[in-house]
Amino acid sequence: MMPFNDPMSPNGPIRHDWSVDEVRAVYCLPIMDLLFRAASLHRRFHDPAEIQVCTLLSVKTGGCPEDCAYCPQSIRYDTGIEAHPLLSLDQVVDAAQAAKAAGSTRFCMGAAWRDVRDNEDFRKILEMVKAVRALDLEVCCTLGMLKPEQARRLKDAGLTAYNHNLDTGESFYPQIISTRLYRDRLDTLEAVREAGLTVCCGGIVGMGESEADRIELLHTLASLKPHPESVPVNALVPVQGTPLADAKPVPTWEMVRMIATARILMPTSMVRLSAGRLHLSPEAQALCFLAGANSIFAGEKLLTTPNPSRSDDDSLFDLLGLRPKRAFEDTVTGSLPGVPGVKDAGR
Repeated sequence: MMPFNDPMSPNGPIRHDWSVDEVRAVYCLPIMDLLFRAASLHRRFHDPAEIQVCTLLSVKTGGCPEDCAYCPQSIRYDTGIEAHPLLSLDQVVDAAQAAKAAGSTRFCMGAAWRDVRDNEDFRKILEMVKAVRALDLEVCCTLGMLKPEQARRLKDAGLTAYNHNLDTGESFYPQIISTRLYRDRLDTLEAVREAGLTVCCGGIVGMGESEADRIELLHTLASLKPHPESVPVNALVPVQGTPLADAKPVPTWEMVRMIATARILMPTSMVRLSAGRLHLSPEAQALCFLAGANSIFAGEKLLTTPNPSRSDDDSLFDLLGLRPKRAFEDTVTGSLPGVPGVKDAGR
């Protein structure tokens, strides 16, 4: 008998009231039981053969004033990253066209800013959003902290989603970042949601956090109402020059446990197997997909860190019988009895 309300119940609601103890009970399930439950729930809400393929481009690199301990783009660390100003509109459109031709359906643009300023660069970002959306691609941005009016302008320009990760649990957060508060991140998420944009929000595993810190992060994400439409689970990619340069690689089972728990707590969300895939074997990635991951970043670079090649991903998809999800397709496959707006996939 599980000590939490079983999310596998056919008439169970999508919950936003998980207690920390309930999240811990899910997270600490025996791994085989956790995998089975997560995979079964994933198939109830999603097509298990579909993976959302996204491309992430750094449109402005380096020079960030913040001190995020994992980030090679911080001006505080000597990481050898070459800073460059905002790319031109033509450069971005060319990259978006290439991403679409290679099979991506979501194009994400990242700028190494602490926050968005109402200046010429922001106007250029709005033009980039309009141009990429005109290619019939979903468009995401990660630009730092946003004010409500800025979020509305991005929405009006055609933005689909905004990424703003919590990174870790609130208790551990001050060990990683001192230049902005956890509340600042939550305020940005509220501004994004109020503007009518979808939310992309997750965290990073392997920064020295405890199991309790991971559970706290998952609890915070699962308490958001509605849940983030996209939940990226990143494995730390250590970069020389950053305070976390000597961090140990994240074991496969810890990634699987994070993804499976996220899937159970947030069954309708896209759970993205994000940074760190290059260090996961094909078998490890297959376990993550089985656990409920149904989104990846494709392309050989994620902002400034390496990523598997397109050919490697194509081979993996062929091996596992996976196919790219179409752009603008509903995240959820159908409606469960008693759960308005959520279909029953009939699997």
